[in-house]
Amino acid sequence: MAAQKRDLRAILAESRRALAPQAVSALSNEVQARLVGSACFAAASGLVLYAAKDNEVLTDRLFASAVSRGRPVYFPRLEKSSGDLRLVQVQSQAELRPGAFGVLEPGDGEEVVPARLAGALICVPGLGFTASGQRLGRGGGFYDRLLARSAGNAVSVGLAYSFQLLGWLPQAAHDARVDFVVTEHACHAAAAAKRQDAAWDSER
Repeated sequence: MAAQKRDLRAILAESRRALAPQAVSALSNEVQARLVGSACFAAASGLVLYAAKDNEVLTDRLFASAVSRGRPVYFPRLEKSSGDLRLVQVQSQAELRPGAFGVLEPGDGEEVVPARLAGALICVPGLGFTASGQRLGRGGGFYDRLLARSAGNAVSVGLAYSFQLLGWLPQAAHDARVDFVVTEHACHAAAAAKRQDAAWDSER
């Protein structure tokens, strides 16, 4: 399984690196617009975002939409000693600074514990996804642990380009699934979602 994951990561990372900046911007806008137009986004009590790196789907429009609705927005900060992602509320993206692995993250600030994420929407990056919510990350397990800690309190959504949506991914017992996957073409409600009763308007 480790070899399968390694090979898939290399292929998918190279495919994403090949995207031109204009394509990243245009496709990201479509993905974000699809999510913003959903009932799931409208019902979210808050938003957990990531700072895009290496041509990941951008999250700037999601940030602006959440702020305009008065919803709190949190970004992860990697705690190197434990390898856990700690969530810190951010008022402006100008607060983000380069952190672990060159990813922009918030500085010192009040952390939100998973129990306070009730009703929040956690946006998750990844190299690959399936429509049933399987996810292939970079290999550090950071988001697997975050999703495990927030299970039952929040709804998770993977943001991806359509070429990142695969029919199958190698999965280990500790690999966390997301509840939804959104691409520029469709919103996919995971068959094994933890909250199958979550409202979702896939027609928007």
